[in-house]
Amino acid sequence: MAPKSNSTEEIVLNFVNEQNRPLNSQNVADFLQKFNLKKAAVQKALDTLADNGRISSKEYGKQKIYLARQDQFDIPNNDELNQMKEENAGLQQQLEEYRKAISELDGEIKALQSNLTLEQILDKETELRSEVKVMEEKLEKLREGVTLVKPEERKAVQDLFAEKIRQWRRRKRMFKDLWDTITENSPKDLKEFKEELGLEYDEDVGVCLQSLCNLQQNGKKRPRSQ
Repeated sequence: MAPKSNSTEEIVLNFVNEQNRPLNSQNVADFLQKFNLKKAAVQKALDTLADNGRISSKEYGKQKIYLARQDQFDIPNNDELNQMKEENAGLQQQLEEYRKAISELDGEIKALQSNLTLEQILDKETELRSEVKVMEEKLEKLREGVTLVKPEERKAVQDLFAEKIRQWRRRKRMFKDLWDTITENSPKDLKEFKEELGLEYDEDVGVCLQSLCNLQQNGKKRPRSQ
C-alpha cells in the first residue's frame, strides 16, 4: 500500500537529509522505489519541501538539483576538525596493525596446515629408517669388498654398450657418406638445407660420441672388485 502524501514528503525529506549531497528527482525516485513511490509523487514532494524551505533547490538549465539544508547540521570548527583528523589517523594506524596481525595469522595457519600430522611423521620415520638400513647394508658389503654387481652382469652391460657404440659409429659414417654425395654439387646453403630437412647432428642435441667412447675405454681399464 502506497504511503499518504504527507508520509511521502517525510520519506523524501529523510532520504535527502541522510544523503546530504546534490540529488535530482530521478536519483530520489530510483532509491525510493521500495516504498512504491512513483516519480511524479517524488517530484511533487521535492518541490513542496523546497517551497516550504525544508530543503534547498537550485536549477541548472533544465535540471533541478535538491540538497539538504546545511544549517540543520552541526558543522565542526577547526579545532574539532583537527581532532577528527587525529582520531582518523589513529584509527587508520590501528586498522593497518590489525591487517598486519591478520596477515601474520593467515601465514601461521597456512604453515600449520602444510605441516605433517603425527601419523604422517611416524610413517615417514619408518620409511626413512628402512632406507637407512638398506643403505647401511650396502655400505657394509662395500667395506667388506663384496662385489655388488656380478662379473657376468657387468660384462653383459659392457658388451651391450660397446655394440651400441659400434652401431652409432657405423650409422654416423653412413650418414656422412650419403650427405656428402647429396650435397656435393648442391647450390643450397648446407645449414639451411639441413634445417629444411629437419636434420639434427649429435652436437645439436647435446651429445658427443667421443665422450661416450672415452667412457667405454675408462670402463675397460677399471680394475674389477674381487
